[in-house]
Amino acid sequence: MTAALARLEAPGVETLVLEALDGYPISATRYAARGVHLGNIVVASATGVGQQFYRRFAEYASGRGFGVLTFDYRGIGRSRPASLKGLDVDLLDWGRCDLASAFDAMKNDGVPLFGVGHSIGGHAFGLAPNHRDVAKFYTFGTGTGWYGWMPPYDRARVWLMWKLVLPLLTTWKGYAPWSILGMGDDLPLGVYRKFSHWCCLPRHFFDDPAMNGIERKYAEVRTPIVAANALDDTLSLPRSRDAFMFAYCNAPVTRLDLDPRPIGGIGHLGYFRQHAEPLWRDALDWFLDIGGSRGHVELGSTREELTGVDR
Repeated sequence: MTAALARLEAPGVETLVLEALDGYPISATRYAARGVHLGNIVVASATGVGQQFYRRFAEYASGRGFGVLTFDYRGIGRSRPASLKGLDVDLLDWGRCDLASAFDAMKNDGVPLFGVGHSIGGHAFGLAPNHRDVAKFYTFGTGTGWYGWMPPYDRARVWLMWKLVLPLLTTWKGYAPWSILGMGDDLPLGVYRKFSHWCCLPRHFFDDPAMNGIERKYAEVRTPIVAANALDDTLSLPRSRDAFMFAYCNAPVTRLDLDPRPIGGIGHLGYFRQHAEPLWRDALDWFLDIGGSRGHVELGSTREELTGVDR
């Protein structure tokens, strides 16, 4: 894989174009570590969320001594072509090609490589063939996406979206126009079809007979993982997280249930808004083994550490 420097955005911030495993060009932004270089971080974003959304986190981590790479999956943000119509994108390639290229781009500085995921970013990690290069992985708001794990109002709203609203809009547009619904960037048709299908299954693609054997990829992961979910993240509550994270059955997994009240609410996107800086501090401290478990207790969270256990 190669990375071409496109332009310097600001001191210590540069825009890159990565070449994914299959040659697809992936837009990325690299933030240089300030001060002593302690490690590198790759941010694996949520579905339909552009890399700019993670800028504040990247700047914060950069100030703590971490080099950070954000990127857009193929078909999303700056990795989107002029038109999504006819674009053939496989959702699985977001992990096995795009995230893999980001890890490769950040692993050669002689410092530890870490990963931070958001929502589907926690799925993508298990698909990346080079997950062994990552020393630790911390993911926020990862779950299966199944409406059955949600509270009644959200369950009805999301069911209606998958079963009625988005099929009509997608047929009309030729892609999933999430932006019309205020849900983020539009999705290529191939991504939408798989994502909508798997989000209608309690354990995502692990319940899809056509994906038989995919659990073996996740069983290969040995990287220590923290999976943090806010109790007000109605799209990805802890029970939804647990229905997905069981697949990392051979990795040391710490599951955190975050009380959102100390920072005024979190929801599904709030993990990376400015007021969530205490969450970022805890993640970076864990990467550096600072403070142990006590840092999370300050936020009123509960934690459960599991190693090779399916609960």
